[in-house]
Amino acid sequence: MTLQQEFTRSVADLIVWTYNQGYTATFGEAWRTPEQAKLNAASGKGIANSLHGERLAIDLNLFREGKWLSQSEDHAPIGAYWKTLHAAARWGGDFKSRPDGNHYSFSPDGRRA
Repeated sequence: MTLQQEFTRSVADLIVWTYNQGYTATFGEAWRTPEQAKLNAASGKGIANSLHGERLAIDLNLFREGKWLSQSEDHAPIGAYWKTLHAAARWGGDFKSRPDGNHYSFSPDGRRA
């Protein structure tokens, strides 16, 4: 199984677990073109070699009782669970310079996003 396939399977597990905890979710960005990654990096909103471009990252919009939960802290229980699913799993809420709580990725080479 490829790492992208393992990532997709883990995202499915994460979504099911999230719903079982009483949350709902929608997809944010799941894939980013190299051009968009460069634009994001130039504006300070991302990095040029984003794992989104390799289909190894996804942003989830989290809701509970119809309320959008947009803070990184809101995602902490989901991020903690995500990190148990695979050795390469990284949660954006752990980022030191710009926490990104709705970001879930696989980073086999230690890359941040």
